[in-house]
Amino acid sequence: MTSTKTIAAASAIAGAFALLASATMPASAQQPPQGWFKVCSKQEDNDICNTQNIVTADSGQLLTAVNLIEIKGKINRKIFQVTVPIGRLIPAGVGLQIDTNKPVKLEYGICFPDRCIAEAPLTDDLTNALKKGGKLTLTSVNYQNKPNPIPVALTGFSQALTGPALKQSELEERQKELQEAVQKRQKEFEAKMKAEQDKAKGAAN
Repeated sequence: MTSTKTIAAASAIAGAFALLASATMPASAQQPPQGWFKVCSKQEDNDICNTQNIVTADSGQLLTAVNLIEIKGKINRKIFQVTVPIGRLIPAGVGLQIDTNKPVKLEYGICFPDRCIAEAPLTDDLTNALKKGGKLTLTSVNYQNKPNPIPVALTGFSQALTGPALKQSELEERQKELQEAVQKRQKEFEAKMKAEQDKAKGAAN
């Protein structure tokens, strides 16, 4: 039987790894580079692999990050995590829906100053459903009690999960591309906002 201490330790390791892996994010789910990819790391006596997909707004703000984390070593655990912005209704959890199947509720495990993480055991049934699915919809509820469904395409999921992890050079190149994409989209977003403000000022005069 798994002890509470072991579960807490696994969650702490996985949470830290998920935050590290999602530190660099693509600027928009509609703009490359994006999609599923896997990174692996060794932390103390554990080998950790994280298959992930990160969705952000045009402004670069995190909308949702999905992490399938497998820990092997002193601790052995598989975890499915969803990261969302703060300002969520905690009791509502995060709804997980694959295609048109019945949604499943994920409970929040921890919140940080800039994000909250919901998690559940990563079972074989969930993994197989994701492999067969076409779209994953993750729904959190904001402080105004409004659901925020975020669609995540499952294209490329199986290849990322079962294929090799990104090499360090590939990960660095991807992070560079993501940073450039974020900066570009942020500039476009700022220019769009300025144009709208100027238009509003002109209409008021």
